[in-house]
Amino acid sequence: MVKAHMMQLAYDREADVLYLSVGEPRTAVSREVGDDVLLRVDPQTGEVVGLTVLNLSVRNISEMLPISIDLHETRE
Repeated sequence: MVKAHMMQLAYDREADVLYLSVGEPRTAVSREVGDDVLLRVDPQTGEVVGLTVLNLSVRNISEMLPISIDLHETRE
């Protein structure tokens, strides 16, 4: 399996943050795409490399899903 196509999930219980990374976690810029939902984008390529969800424990997950995000971000 190619690591670039793997998805990793991690939850930091103390910070109450869910991290989703596409491939290996890497440096990215975050863009807010919803209430405490951050899309992580490679600043060089504009490629989506992850998603961060803040305050996960206070959310009603069924209201959040499905999450639809345009993965073809345009560079500013």
